[in-house]
Formats: sequence, structure tokens, C-alpha cells
Amino acid sequence: MKKPTTPLAAPLAEKDALHPRNPHRAPYDFPQLSKANPELAGFVQPNKFGNLSIDFANPAAVKALNRALLRQFYGIEFWDIPKGYLCPPIPGRADYIHYLADLLAESNGGTLPPGEEITVLDVGVGANCIYPIIGRRAYGWHFVGSDVDGLAVRAAQQIEAANPVLAGAIECRLQPVRSRIFDGLIQAGELFDLTMCNPPFHASAAEASAGAQRKVAGLGTNLGTGRGPRAALNFGGQHNELWCEGGEAGFIRRMVQESSRRPRTCYWFTTLVSKKDTLPGVYRALKTAGATAVRTIDMAQGQKKSRLVAWTFLTPEQQETWRKTRWSAAI
Repeated sequence: MKKPTTPLAAPLAEKDALHPRNPHRAPYDFPQLSKANPELAGFVQPNKFGNLSIDFANPAAVKALNRALLRQFYGIEFWDIPKGYLCPPIPGRADYIHYLADLLAESNGGTLPPGEEITVLDVGVGANCIYPIIGRRAYGWHFVGSDVDGLAVRAAQQIEAANPVLAGAIECRLQPVRSRIFDGLIQAGELFDLTMCNPPFHASAAEASAGAQRKVAGLGTNLGTGRGPRAALNFGGQHNELWCEGGEAGFIRRMVQESSRRPRTCYWFTTLVSKKDTLPGVYRALKTAGATAVRTIDMAQGQKKSRLVAWTFLTPEQQETWRKTRWSAAI
């Protein structure tokens, strides 16, 4: 497995660019990417600035770009998602993975534990299976991916089965109760070094639709009225991928509550937090739940600002035992 060549114990501070180890920091090289995936060439054309680009509001173009990126950077020969499912931007997804690696390294005296020792639970893996792909190929981690959508689970399983470089590294599970996150999913005696999640952002279908309109307007593309289902479909996403009762804040509160019921099953529970206004409520919930340590790591992709919040219930002594028993090869 390819090893990182830059220091892993980078300061976890506010960022204004993609992670230093993120291979997608440079502008897209569309001629090179079109060699990786020839179907992409049909979508590439000069933009209003004279630079080669694609119409990022065209779902077929974005899917072709993702296939090219996954093939060129991660050796993924087959990748597909059902129509209407979320087609995520890969550079930002990769950042989450690289900052999690920094978090593990910082927890281990500056040394990243060996990949075969690390097991990660991706809550809401989605049909695209992006986080497990990147985490496996970049660091050699093992993944369990959960989702409440049976079709998404089957699509992710198909991606894993069709790519030899992922063989045996990703297990996808159906969360049987849509309102639950860890309950009914984590099995007795099962341990995870990390959990990760990109929670539903919106609190309702109407709010999700309005967000789609803003994305369309921000891209400056000509989509007619830009209203209704057409606008949403350009970015994809099913109900459970885009919105849930209580929105991001409500989802994360439930995640904190459920994590507190199994405090010894994971070293670092983590989640993305898109809205800065969500943070105070998350911190209150973590204090109430009895978290022993909380970390906030700022991330950025262009003008978009986000952050991940990590927490643990392990005492310093329990953390030391965890490192010795599960990450011993790195000590």
C-alpha cells in the first residue's frame, strides 16, 4: 500500500485550501483525465474564461469526471451509481480522509498506525462508496459502510466486488431502523478506530430544494427556470442523503447520544459539520454525554468552509491500552 511521504502530525488548525496530501489540490487536468476515462472528453469544453472545464450542473458530466478521478488516482476500474443518487465532489471527500489520518497520527505520538490495523465505520456510505474507496487506497484501512437505503448498500457492494483493489476491505451493511445510527448496527464485541459521517444537511425536502436552487445559481448555468426536480437532479441525492428530521443539528445530536451508549467501541467518533451555527449545540451535547476529549478540525475547498468534530469517551489510560493492543505495530 502506498505510504504518505509528508509528515502526518500537521497542526490541526484553520485551513483555506485542501489538505497538503490531497492529490486533488491542483486544477483538474482535463486532457489527462480524459485519457483515464475517454467518455469525459465529450463533456470538456472551454468555459467563459477560456479554460477547459465541464458543466458541473450536468450529472452525466460530473459522473464521468468522478470515474476519471477514481481511475487515475485510486485505480478504480468500475464505479457507477443509480440514477438520482448523490454524485459527490471527490476532492472535498478526500480531505476528510486525510484529516482523519492526521488525527490518528496525533493520537499515536506522530506516527500513523499501520493501515491493516485500522477499521473505520462510515455512517451513510451511500451508493457512491467514496470514503471507503479513498481511505482504502490512500491508507489501507478496512471499512464498514452503513446505510438505511437498501439500493445504496447494493450499489456500494457492487463497486467493492467489481474492483480487485478493494477486495475484502469494505463491508456494507443495511441499517435496519432509519431513525438509528449506531443502534442495531454495531455488533457485540466490535471495535472501530474511527467512525465518520457526512450527515444530511437539510431539515426538510423544501429546504433541500431551496439549497439546490442556490447551487444552480452559484454555478451560473442555464437550466431554464432552475426550479423543482430538474435542479435537484443535477446534483443528485435521495431523501436520506439530503435531509432528515432536525437537519444536520438533530442528526448529530442523535449520533452523540448513541455513541455515549457504547463509549468503549470506538477511539474517535467523528462527523462533518457544515453549518458553523451547529457547533454550539454539538459541544453542549458532547459535554452532557461525557466526552473526555473533543477536537474540531477546520477544512476548506475554495470558498466552501466546513469542519469535522471528533470526540472520544476513552480515558487517557484507556487510550493508551487501545494503542498498545490495536496499533502495536506502530509503537
